[in-house]
Amino acid sequence: MTNPFQAAIDEINSLLAAAYAGAAAAGELPGGITLSGTVEVPRDTKNGDFACNHAMVSARAMGKSPRAVAQSLAAHIETGGTFIGGVAVAGPGFINVTLSLGWYAAALSAAESGGETYGKTDFGGGERVMVEFVSANPTGPMTIGNARGGAIGDTLSNVLALAGYDVSREFYVNDAGNQVELFGRSIDARYMQIVLGEDAIEFPDNGYHGEDIRDLARAIYERDGDRYAPLPERERIAMFISFGLPRNIALMQEHLERYRIKFDTWFRESSLYESGAVAETVDMLTREGLTYEKDGAVWLKNMELGAEKDEVLRRANGFYTYYASDIAYHRNKFHARGFDRVIDVWGADHHGHALRFQATMACPAINISRERLRFLIMQMVRLTRDGETIKVSKRTGRALTLNDLMDEISVDACRFFFNAKPDNHLEFDLGLAVRQDSENPVYYVQYAHARICSLIAALAAEGVSVPRCAQIDVSLLSSEAERELIAKLAALPEEVRQSAKELDPSRINRYVLELAARFHKFYTACRIRGEERELLLARLKLADIARGVIQNCLKIIGVSAPEKM
Repeated sequence: MTNPFQAAIDEINSLLAAAYAGAAAAGELPGGITLSGTVEVPRDTKNGDFACNHAMVSARAMGKSPRAVAQSLAAHIETGGTFIGGVAVAGPGFINVTLSLGWYAAALSAAESGGETYGKTDFGGGERVMVEFVSANPTGPMTIGNARGGAIGDTLSNVLALAGYDVSREFYVNDAGNQVELFGRSIDARYMQIVLGEDAIEFPDNGYHGEDIRDLARAIYERDGDRYAPLPERERIAMFISFGLPRNIALMQEHLERYRIKFDTWFRESSLYESGAVAETVDMLTREGLTYEKDGAVWLKNMELGAEKDEVLRRANGFYTYYASDIAYHRNKFHARGFDRVIDVWGADHHGHALRFQATMACPAINISRERLRFLIMQMVRLTRDGETIKVSKRTGRALTLNDLMDEISVDACRFFFNAKPDNHLEFDLGLAVRQDSENPVYYVQYAHARICSLIAALAAEGVSVPRCAQIDVSLLSSEAERELIAKLAALPEEVRQSAKELDPSRINRYVLELAARFHKFYTACRIRGEERELLLARLKLADIARGVIQNCLKIIGVSAPEKM
């Protein structure tokens, strides 16, 4: 049983269908009607582990009151040998279901046998999915927005892999176009200012003013002196681009690995131009009658495809636009490399672009449906400390970058906090992130894990080791706190499935916080050390399984699971 939660729902639906057939055969309910409804976990589980609304949904078609239908169904449910311990009719026609001891035992066994892969499902069916995220311009250091995109994209990739997809992580290197040209011109200006003096060379108004550009220029000068000054400007710029880009990309890789992210592919935009893919794409769209010329430029008829405006593909000067290369890039993802689905994690400023781009890709000439190309749009981040907005690094005094942030707080805190719900604005409290108390969510979860590890170590010193599930009496785990903890442990595979379905990796954060809360409640209410041996072993096993599931969740998020704190 890889998904105890879903197994219980499937069995309840099956039993309800059989109960309806029995009630119809007995003449209590009319036949020939499709019984439908949902099985959900109620907010208050005191009256049952699940609540079913089938009687209420089907009552009108049956010509009876919902409660009468519910009573007939409940009377014909056969629970023997199933995961169902009991049923009861409540309110206007809900059927409340209580799980059996057998289900709780099976749920613990499923978590034990799953081990480090517990939570894995076959929901994805092996579909090939590419997740493209971060994809920061290599013209400067990675920002706080990139930090959030990294945590969300990497956690989503982990979730999708656990949900049964074949996942590839990709970084799109924007190493072509105007921004790269401007990058080279900015380095050149700073270099010539070193050689001739700042007042002698005017810096481009639209250039990159960051200190990193000065650092690159100084590195060139310290290595080679003024040898490049006599060269033509065009030649210098090309040389400085070839020096600066690889250096910046290597630094990005270094910082991302520190952030615990490794990409399967670093795909260069320049390769699309070198291979002719961009020109081929625009030519294809033109042959399909989807372009027109205006003022010397080539435009895409995107409004005809359902977008809010047309897009320039090739400017009057002959240079292709980012929109053209983006179409070529996504054609490469689907048609050349054969991905079944693609998910792009983009910032809030790309929302309009995403809508227009989906319309483009769905056109008959490209034929990539909105279901296959999905965009995960994340909102902005505001960093605060003591209520004040933080924009610069305490160490450098410059605009705060991902690497600066990792110097100030732990990678664990970065990964956990940034993996908040993507479509919500995030206020990241740096003061909270370093607190060592229950107010800090990542500390709260890690403390639960460390607490269990300390318990296991202390009992091991006394000669008591964690038993196998087959060696404990699950019936002893009968209190509310124990059953609630087991039920939450059983829900991880379903949380993974829902997280993958909704493209919401933050569900794992919320789940593990709730799991930690249920463990702390259990640990407070149910003594382990000092209890009779059989009860001690049963509770120790439950605690150990909770430890393993917490560890699995933290691994999904990219957070460590310390054994001591």
